[in-house]
Amino acid sequence: MLDLEMEEALNEQINAEIYSGYLYLSMASEFASRGLDGFENWMRGQFVEELNHAMRLYEYVDSRGGRVKLQEIERPKGEWGSPLEVFKDVYEHEQKVTEMIADLVDLADEKNDLPTIQMLQWFIEEQVEEEESAEEIVEKLEMIGEDYSGLMMLDKELGQRPVGSIFPIKPQENE
Repeated sequence: MLDLEMEEALNEQINAEIYSGYLYLSMASEFASRGLDGFENWMRGQFVEELNHAMRLYEYVDSRGGRVKLQEIERPKGEWGSPLEVFKDVYEHEQKVTEMIADLVDLADEKNDLPTIQMLQWFIEEQVEEEESAEEIVEKLEMIGEDYSGLMMLDKELGQRPVGSIFPIKPQENE
C-alpha cells in the first residue's frame, strides 16, 4: 500500500508531467506559426513523452493501491521571441522537473519506500537525457545565431525525431 503523503506527491508529479506536455504542445504551436516544421515535430515528440510519463506514474500509483486524483492544469506560456528563447525555457523547465524527481526520491527514502525509489530510477535516467538533449539544442542555436541556413538545417534535423504514440504503457485487455 502506498503511503498517503507519497501518493499525494506522486499525484502532484502526474500533474507536473501533464503540464509539461501542455507546455511542449504550446511550444509546438509557436514553431508551427513560424513555419518551423522540424522544431514543431520535436515538440510534438516531447508532448507525447510527457503524457507517457504521466501515465507511467498513473499506472504505478494504481498498482500500489493508491488513488490518482487529477488536478487543474496550469495554462502554459504561449509566445516566445525566438527558437533560442523557447529552448532555453525547455532546458530550464527540464532542470525544474529534475529537482521535482529528486524531491520524490528524498520523500520515498524518508518513507523507506523502496518500490517507489526503484520506480523513480527510470525518471532519474530520463531526466539526464532530457536535460542533455535540451542543452545540446540550446548550444546549437547559440552557434547558429542569426544564420537562417543554419536554422533550416537544424529544423530538418529535429524533424527526423520519431514522435511515438501516446499511452503505450499498459496493453488493452483485448490485445
